[in-house]
Parts: sequence; C-alpha cells; structure tokens
Amino acid sequence: MSDLRTVFLIAHTGRAAALRSVEHLVNGLLKADIGIRVLAAEAEDMDLPAGVETVDAAPGAVAGCELILVAGGDGTLLRGAELSRQTGVPMLGVNLGRVGFLAEAERDDLATVVERVVAADYEVEERMTIDVLVRTDGRVVHRDWALNEASVEKAARDRMLEVVTEVDGRPVSNFGCDGVVCATPTGSTAYAFSAGGPVVWPEVEALLMVPISAHALFAKPLVTSPRSVLAVEVLPKTPHGVLWCDGRRSVELPAGARVEVRRGRIPVRLARLHRAPFTDRLVAKFALPVAGWRGVPNQN
Repeated sequence: MSDLRTVFLIAHTGRAAALRSVEHLVNGLLKADIGIRVLAAEAEDMDLPAGVETVDAAPGAVAGCELILVAGGDGTLLRGAELSRQTGVPMLGVNLGRVGFLAEAERDDLATVVERVVAADYEVEERMTIDVLVRTDGRVVHRDWALNEASVEKAARDRMLEVVTEVDGRPVSNFGCDGVVCATPTGSTAYAFSAGGPVVWPEVEALLMVPISAHALFAKPLVTSPRSVLAVEVLPKTPHGVLWCDGRRSVELPAGARVEVRRGRIPVRLARLHRAPFTDRLVAKFALPVAGWRGVPNQN
C-alpha cells in the first residue's frame, strides 16, 4: 500500500479565475508529493496534470484522504461539508466567492495554503449540525441534516405560509410568513442572518429559530438550548410549503406536515489555519467599520 499522503479536492469549475486558483493548488501539492484526488465529473472541467487520481462519486470516494480541500464559494463549501460529515475527514475551505464564512483562506492565500497543508500545520475543530425529520400524519417521511440551516418556506410566491412554531413540545406562536429558518451557530451568519437573526459565535452551543417576513406582533428570533427540539408545523388549511436543507436539498411539505429540528448526531470537522478570534473574522467578512476603536489598555 502506498504511503503517499492524499488530499481530496472539490472545486467550483464554472469560472476561469477559480480554475486558475485550482491549478495553483494542484501544482503546489503535487510538487510536494501530496497526492490529489478529484471527482471524475469535475475533472472533465479542469486541465489537470498527470498523476491526479479521479474517482466516481461513491461512498468510498474520500477513503484514505487526510483532508478535503474546497476551492469555491459558499455553495461549494457546503458541498464539501456533505463529504466531510459522511467520512469525518476535515474540510479546509479556500474562498473564491464573496463572503465565505466557512472558508479559512482567501484567493491571495493560495501559497500559504499549500505550505500549511504540506506541513500538516493546521488544527481541526468540530461544528455542530442539525438533524431534521419531516412527519405527515405522525409518520416520519423524510430525514435530512444541515450544517447551516433547515428552512421551511412557502412554495407559492403569491400566498403566505401559515405555520405554528414549537419549542420542546410546547407551542410558541402561529402566523403567516414567507418561512421559518432553524439554524446552527455556524448558520447564524447565513440565511438566518439575512432574515434578521442574531450572529452567534461558533463556540456557543445553541439552536436558532428565525421567522421570515412574518405577519405577527410576536415573531422574534429565538435562541434555545442545544438540547431543545424545534418544530414548525404547516397548518392544515394553507398552501403546501417546501423544506430546504443548507439550500441544497429540498422536499415538498404538504399542508399538515411537521418539521422537527434537533442537534445533529454527527458534526462537521473544519481544518483551521488561524487562531484569530471570530470577532476579527466577522469584521473582515462583512467589512465592518471599526475606525475610532482604541481598545482597552493592557492591564499586565
């Protein structure tokens, strides 16, 4: 059996600039005797040098890899998260899109990424996920999961969705809305943020429930215990809705359907190159104005 270290590469292949970044990563790792494995479907869109291994999309595609290197935007990073969760292999994201909160590096950091991967100089942290159940008439008809969020949304543009929300087996409120987002702390800077939810630091263990454009006096974002079970029920006399998990997987919700969200059994593992506080990441990603800050004098 070969002792060659191997990295699994997932890339956004739809843009020329992204492909140039991928070429830089691939060439740098191969020169350092790091093996590269990619999905055959993606390899067709990349000009890969000899020596890159291609595999079909199958459960064992990532077997033997020490890292999943993801080059792309938020959607590509969430695609990488699916493989990371299935296998336990940590994911290292290189942001080639806009915000990229899950990414650890930017386009200008490609050389550093190669150096740190070659040296295995990174730490691994676990991010909380959510498990999602859909019930109709009391029967479980669908199971899913998400790293960022599960969102119950209206399916018809011209009709509101009528729902009732629940926390830990007790009703909270019913209202008409465009939807309800149930999110993790990681997802607090994604869809939940756009819907008006709070930013939650990743080390905080909690679940979020954020209504979207609700017609109600009380439709505030809720932050609950990580042990809580959140539920959103589509009321019987309302148009059907749709469940989206991380904006990637969807299933139709008939009137009367019930969506339950709880802490996930399996986390997603992220490789980290920096120990910078989340506050600094937040300021950098959203380009927040901090001019005038003087800080607290050093007490030591």
